[in-house]
Amino acid sequence: MNGKEGEPNNIYLSVMNQSSPSFRKAAWRRLKKNAGAMAGLVTIILAIFVAVFCYVLAPDPTPYANRIILEIGSAKPGFSQEFLLVEKVDPQQTGFFENFIYGKPDLYDHIPVTAAKWQGDSMIVEKFVDEGLTERLAFHRDQLAKEPLVKKEYLLGTDKYGRDILSRLIIGTRVSLSVGLITVLISLTAGIILGSLAGYYNGRTDDVIMWLINVIWSIPTLLLAFALTLLLGKGFWQVFVAVGLSMWVNVARLVRGQVMATRELQYVEAGKALGFSDLRIISRHILPNIFGPILVIAASNFASAIVIEAGLSFLGIGVQPPQPSWGLMIKENYNLIITQNPMPALAPGFAIMLLVLAFNLLGNGLRDALNVK
Repeated sequence: MNGKEGEPNNIYLSVMNQSSPSFRKAAWRRLKKNAGAMAGLVTIILAIFVAVFCYVLAPDPTPYANRIILEIGSAKPGFSQEFLLVEKVDPQQTGFFENFIYGKPDLYDHIPVTAAKWQGDSMIVEKFVDEGLTERLAFHRDQLAKEPLVKKEYLLGTDKYGRDILSRLIIGTRVSLSVGLITVLISLTAGIILGSLAGYYNGRTDDVIMWLINVIWSIPTLLLAFALTLLLGKGFWQVFVAVGLSMWVNVARLVRGQVMATRELQYVEAGKALGFSDLRIISRHILPNIFGPILVIAASNFASAIVIEAGLSFLGIGVQPPQPSWGLMIKENYNLIITQNPMPALAPGFAIMLLVLAFNLLGNGLRDALNVK
């Protein structure tokens, strides 16, 4: 371990410094100089903020932004409409925490109106039914909200069910980031464990794990996720597991190669000589020093997971209605692309493109900042 007596070997220093605070500071300085990576990082931070506070930011804060008003379906961006708020027969009361996580159920029905006037204790309204078609209705004062008339603007328009596209886009951010996060955690956990075992022990352990990796690697990722989703069932949580279990192989191959190269270095031999267990050497000495490549592939997997989830939802086996997913929104509205109102399909497509680009830019920046070869 020593060159001259009392001086650490240069190889030992160069490897151990990769996990030191000074190395991290230098990497951060290099990352800040990369404009593309910083733009990606800012976009990701904004997306995380939107995902956490989605029901606070969304114009439609109902669960899944699923306020269906068929009369205003397929409205163009910038459309505005006046509504009469009529109390629901049995409104659902929920607490602050539940509203923050799952959305706040509507206490009032939203009735689109073109005209309204008070007549005694009743309000007479012309309910909007369709272009040029109205229906006269009357409601007693006790049935209405304190401020019975509200005007709402739909910045991105509505889908064919009259739901606010912007609200569903905002809440869909939580789905995409959740899928990416859980998928990365699953793929990193499985990939790091199996890759470390294969690279460190070699021999029969390596042969068995590499056989498994090659079998999984030979199956297209989307097809494997498709099969796992059919096996586990359709739904929000199932798509997490399906995508995660289909993306661990590239992590395992990377970790295996890095561990095989690192285990021959002197500080690993020193750990063995000092009697450290294999688990301690792998977890506390090898893995921290190959963290850079793992971080880069994690960013890449995050972007891939978002695209795969969107693809599964588009095919109808991912996130299920009425929960908003960008892929599901495209599926529900893709036939509008050739019409005069393509925004319901284009908006989630642009959102997917922007978030995937942000993670790819950040991953490329991390690769350069951490000197990953």
